Amino acid sequence: MRSDKDHAQRFLDIMSQSLRDYVGAIDYDALAAAKRLILDSEAAGGRLHITGIGKPGHVSGYAASLFSSTGTPAYQLDGTECVHGSAGQVLPGDVVLAISNSGETAELKRSVECLRSNGAHIMALTGKPDSWLAQNADVVLVAGVDREGDSMNKPPRASILAEMIELQCLSILLQDERQLNPETYVRWHPAGALGASILQAQPAVV
Repeated sequence: MRSDKDHAQRFLDIMSQSLRDYVGAIDYDALAAAKRLILDSEAAGGRLHITGIGKPGHVSGYAASLFSSTGTPAYQLDGTECVHGSAGQVLPGDVVLAISNSGETAELKRSVECLRSNGAHIMALTGKPDSWLAQNADVVLVAGVDREGDSMNKPPRASILAEMIELQCLSILLQDERQLNPETYVRWHPAGALGASILQAQPAVV
């Protein structure tokens, strides 16, 4: 009988290989196109919204917070509430980054159709480049993995990490474009250990 350590180690081995395969196939041109779409929209007065259903919905909240704290204001859009009125937070010319591993989630399809008809630009983050979501997006970011890490290969584990890595890459490109520095960063993040570490290193920053 396998021990708890054996089960955990098997999961870690599978997940590590899945993520190595994903990282080795990242499309940097697609990341650059995503950055440009966001910057062009922003230059015209547009904003970035991030949405997803289920676990990707939680990823969208993290991503909106990360982007906002590194110079790109972003807003989480509830993927199910969107077609019940929350689509009103998205204006024509805004960018909506929609996250779905399968790219076929029914609720997200309805939201994307609504947002596209209202004039939003759609950016897809999906594990399936041939999915409905990818085919209905202006820019497609692929974060696909073959194995999630467990025997069922169903609960999203490695795919969630791949999505987060892709979003972190995009946030780095935008952060570098804006030449973010500690003085600016601490204005948005004055509290907690991160803010304290910057303030202690640079006491003149307010």
